[in-house]
Amino acid sequence: MESSGLIILLAVGTLGVVIGFALLSKWRTEQKLQDDDAPKSSLASDK
Repeated sequence: MESSGLIILLAVGTLGVVIGFALLSKWRTEQKLQDDDAPKSSLASDK
């Protein structure tokens, strides 16, 4: 029973870290989109 508790704890911890990283990445992207002085992506340039 101990090993199943450890596996659940590790799974929930991993999921928490992934969600935290996604939220941080989302926040940084939104901040960059609102910044008018941020460099534009080279993929977005019109040629």
